[in-house]
Amino acid sequence: MAEIAVEYRTALITGASSGLGLACARALLERTNPQWRLIIASRNQAEGERAAAEMNSNAGRPAVEFMRLDLGSLQSVRDLGAALRARGSRLDALVCNAGLQFTRERRTSDGFEATFGVNHLGHFALLDEIKGLLVADARIVVVSSGTHDPRQKAGIPVPRFVDPTLLARPELDASHQFEQDDKPHIIMQRRYSTSKLCNLYFAYELNRRIQDGRFAASQSLTVNGFDPGLMPGSGLARDYPLPLRLIWNQILPRLLPLLRIAISENIHTTDASGRTMADMVDGKDWADVSGRYAEGRKIIPSSEESYDEAKARRLWEVSEALIG
Repeated sequence: MAEIAVEYRTALITGASSGLGLACARALLERTNPQWRLIIASRNQAEGERAAAEMNSNAGRPAVEFMRLDLGSLQSVRDLGAALRARGSRLDALVCNAGLQFTRERRTSDGFEATFGVNHLGHFALLDEIKGLLVADARIVVVSSGTHDPRQKAGIPVPRFVDPTLLARPELDASHQFEQDDKPHIIMQRRYSTSKLCNLYFAYELNRRIQDGRFAASQSLTVNGFDPGLMPGSGLARDYPLPLRLIWNQILPRLLPLLRIAISENIHTTDASGRTMADMVDGKDWADVSGRYAEGRKIIPSSEESYDEAKARRLWEVSEALIG
């Protein structure tokens, strides 16, 4: 891309070729004081390049660049980090948005359980690669989910946080107690809710390390967790069987007003949640807020377990070892 003037701010958004990440990118491009330059990173190159071209056309300027990133491959994460460092990029925001919910056993290219590997470990590795590119007052947003909190009664099994080594490699459980009583579909759903708890452990531990100077020289960096709510039509169901994908993508979005009345107010369109996430990246109300959790536009407490500092510290240490 051509050189961008210094008055632009730059954000790196994962999983932004569709769904919530794309909605956040579009919302940021509407902001003009200052204007934003975006790097959207995802696995699907054709989809990502189309999204970037569409946004550039609508913006009337070269505002968006697509860079391929597979969070299920540590080499892909390293390649992206090396490319950004080589050209001296500066980042005013990092949005850890990409996430997957698998319906069957999957492994990353490094052999880790894929839900943990993509939703947590890939973003942990990405931050490690680009931390030197973050400006002093950069904002980091980590997308979590209400499924991490048993109080939310989200309809899927509640998290089961064990030693993070077993989350990465469940087959190493010599006691055969981790996941042994669960049916396959329960295992996959629980892995998702547990990965969303890991997202908050990551965000809160990062905030502590920022505040005490262990992460960066600047204590003006901020990091917050975000629950975008249930968003029918989003890319979360891409691994579902075809009938369930049709229900998620075609039927439920049309029933959104009824769902909000009957089930929960925390059900939103991807566009609405994307605008809320853009506020967390650029809004004045979030300028000095760090270590918090938002459900939609409201700052709320996350689950009681999510504030366990010992577990968060253990996750950080094991994650460091896993990414080498």
